[in-house]
Amino acid sequence: MFDRYEAGEQAVLVHVDFSDESNKEDVNELQMLVSSAGVKTASVLTTSRRAPHAKYFVGSGKAQEIADTVQAVGADVVIFNHQLTPSQERNLEALICCRVLDRTSLILDIFAQRARTHEGKLQVELAQLRHLSTRLIRGWTHLERQKGGIGLRGPGETQLETDRRLLRARVKGILKRLEKVKKQREQGRRSRKRAEIPTVSLVGYTNAGKSTLFNTITDAGVYAADQLFATLDPTLRKIELPEVGHAILADTVGFIRHLPHDLVAAFKATLQETQEADILLHVIDYADDKYLEYIDQVNDVLDEIDAGDVPQLIVCNKIDRLEGVEPKIDRDDTGRPIRVWVSAQDGLGIDLLRSALTECLHKAMVEYQLKVPANEGRLRGMLYNLNCIAQQSYSDDGDWLVDIKMLESDWNKMNKQLENRLTNYIL
Repeated sequence: MFDRYEAGEQAVLVHVDFSDESNKEDVNELQMLVSSAGVKTASVLTTSRRAPHAKYFVGSGKAQEIADTVQAVGADVVIFNHQLTPSQERNLEALICCRVLDRTSLILDIFAQRARTHEGKLQVELAQLRHLSTRLIRGWTHLERQKGGIGLRGPGETQLETDRRLLRARVKGILKRLEKVKKQREQGRRSRKRAEIPTVSLVGYTNAGKSTLFNTITDAGVYAADQLFATLDPTLRKIELPEVGHAILADTVGFIRHLPHDLVAAFKATLQETQEADILLHVIDYADDKYLEYIDQVNDVLDEIDAGDVPQLIVCNKIDRLEGVEPKIDRDDTGRPIRVWVSAQDGLGIDLLRSALTECLHKAMVEYQLKVPANEGRLRGMLYNLNCIAQQSYSDDGDWLVDIKMLESDWNKMNKQLENRLTNYIL
């Protein structure tokens, strides 16, 4: 589709240090992303700016320096640690004479390499097509050479319009197939709810050790490696917890700062496992100096996918890399577990994690007696769908008296949907 330079294995990396915190990226993280994509770093160029340059993102002098470096090291691709506009990519490619990728394109490429399941491939393709739709115009500069006159007039529909139409049709087809996958997942979740099987979802920054922890707890044998985005396709396994019984543990894709919106939208069906979970195991690489930043980044993404209200149990992982840190459980003032210190690699503290998880899920149930007015049909439907009604009757004035028992997370979600009206009906 594109008349563009082919990407190769030698890359020049470009990192801009902005004074604005919201635009800041980590140059080490870029190198890890590039390594995960299977590309070798030939050179790293850094610069500082207050704001991006409109034409080249970097200044014209730095852009020329990038072009000279590409020639000197024989690089095949230039990768920016930031999001570029289509025009900035086009201008840079014209100057540097090689392929230019931004951070979003790099992450999409890694996801495309990692996708194994049919659903994962569909989600990645959807994200790529949405990203591509804003950049179609670059591939067809030859159309600008069309002229009027006999034999030189273009067709009724230009090639660009044809591509846009084909792309829209492909996106529509993928969305239709993903909707089918979403319904299948929802059916599975409803079955688990009816059987009162709680779901535990692993979340955390990419490369925090989620898949290793998942394998240690479940013996699932899923792919785990010391690289960014080793896991892409979600995996669900049944685990046994004392006093709770069966529970479902879900391993999900890792988060990263400034996760592309196209990816968040495309992975809605997968991320719904996180939204619908009864508790989140937030895995943190405690041996990383920037773990506090990563916690904030993960919580930002959780808010973005409407999973910010789901209860969390913090898992401080990789304590084997720290001196003097033993497996333990930290509790809040009420005695509820809030942090567990483990090493998923060595299996340290896994029994403590199971114990803390059992406590959290066992205490995550709430019981209330409600007096629901006759005009609250929506609330009645929600309670029936959650299969949480223990006993019901009617008062003389027609109000519905109902005893309910449900997970605290379900209660909080329902209360939020009803704009905090639920508390008015508690007897």
